[in-house]
Amino acid sequence: MSDMQEGQTIGGRAMESMTGRLLVATPALKDPNFDRTVVLLVAHEPGGALGVVLNRATEVAVADVLGDWSDLARHPAVLFEGGPVQPESAICLARMRHPIKPVKGFHRVSGAVGTIDLSVDPERLRDAIGGIRVFAGYSGWGAGQLEREIEEGSWFVLDALPGDAFVDRPDDLWPMVLRRQGGMMAAVAHFPPDVALN
Repeated sequence: MSDMQEGQTIGGRAMESMTGRLLVATPALKDPNFDRTVVLLVAHEPGGALGVVLNRATEVAVADVLGDWSDLARHPAVLFEGGPVQPESAICLARMRHPIKPVKGFHRVSGAVGTIDLSVDPERLRDAIGGIRVFAGYSGWGAGQLEREIEEGSWFVLDALPGDAFVDRPDDLWPMVLRRQGGMMAAVAHFPPDVALN
């Protein structure tokens, strides 16, 4: 997908691309598919948005599904649930060691992080890649849908750090991202999973 040009409008309002940013589920978001999730947007254009959930590890080892790629998978070296759309498909995020060098099959999302084409021979990329994470399925939004959900208070839109997609303890990512914002947003990190039970 192409990068959006500044100044494009949706519904008469200018919209900047959020590609490479994090969507962090707020406690107001009631969809169980996204409860306490952190989503990296890998594409955001006028026609919609696509991202992967960074903090839903499965117990399926990358080696069981993509044996050739398993040596490059960061701990935990398992598949992640990228989202409810097309769970039989795979999206692979990679972190490049030298982001300025062009690498065949790598499509930059932000900085050193991007998607990698799994049909490429991983041996050819071993020296260029600092780690991968493989996602089964993805999260998708139609034109204007994500913007409406943000306006309704379902998502915080926050800057991503290069290591967010590759943390060793993905279950801790939601509170970690919120805490580093400071102030009132850091307080949200301590919300119990079900406020009604408090």
